[in-house]
Amino acid sequence: MADRRDFLATASLALAGAALAPLAACGREASTASRPPKFEGTLMTRPIPSTGERLPVIGMGTSDSFEVGDDEEARVALREVLSIFAAAGGKVVDTAPTYGSAEDVLGDLVAAQKLRERLFVATKLSGVQGRDEGFAQFEASLRRLRTDKVDLLQVHNLQDTETQIAVARELKAQGRARYIGLTHYREDAQDELAAQLRKHKPDFVQINYSPVSRGFERTILPVAKDLGIAVLINRAFDDGRLFQRVRDKPVPAWAKDVGADSWAQLFLKFALSPDAVTAVIPATSKPKHQVDNLKAGVGPMLDARQRAALVATLG
Repeated sequence: MADRRDFLATASLALAGAALAPLAACGREASTASRPPKFEGTLMTRPIPSTGERLPVIGMGTSDSFEVGDDEEARVALREVLSIFAAAGGKVVDTAPTYGSAEDVLGDLVAAQKLRERLFVATKLSGVQGRDEGFAQFEASLRRLRTDKVDLLQVHNLQDTETQIAVARELKAQGRARYIGLTHYREDAQDELAAQLRKHKPDFVQINYSPVSRGFERTILPVAKDLGIAVLINRAFDDGRLFQRVRDKPVPAWAKDVGADSWAQLFLKFALSPDAVTAVIPATSKPKHQVDNLKAGVGPMLDARQRAALVATLG
């Protein structure tokens, strides 16, 4: 009887274990799936020509992605996006008072995580006319960002440039903006932007650049190199349209030579290939995409042959 009881007990335990095994496996998968993605590596840095201060080459934009207002679910994801970025050593975060609620959301999340001293916060004078409006907008930006100064203040899209660049210079002299810059996001504005760079010689310029928008190479890049102006690249994904062009296409075999395993990494490495580019600022609201973007800041960038191959793939 004892043997039978032992057998039945053992059999019962075995059957119970078999029945529970799928549940345990599901639990392990759920646990793994719930773990936040991690970036491993050391981001490449490049110097700001005017001072030599070094910045990691992968930054972060906030247009659209941070315009979520009080949506708590969206803010939870953005909190993780920001945490991953800071933990990886990321610094440059670009925003603007005309990006909806982005400054408010960024300011709240940075303050909650006590990250301000670890970040290089860039905002803009945007859509204002006249000296008084420029100063008033800047004060509002400081309140929204919950800080007493910004690292970079940019005159956005060549709007009231003469007056606003003077406002930015005055704020820099007061120690409330560490650097000043000019921005645009369209190729048809690049010739005028280049002329304004020659005239005002700011610390930074921000402009669009991607494998399908290469005017930067002819217009802004030579001027930035000649004058020692730091370069931030926006629209490196052409507002997401590059991903539509490579839909269902595998990443090329040569991508492994530059340590890339996604199209996003190739597009970012393309934008970073000119040595005069200081950083690229892709926007995302998804933690896994943030990790993927950060991976582009490790390893070699694209050489001329690889750049041509990428352009041809998208042609």
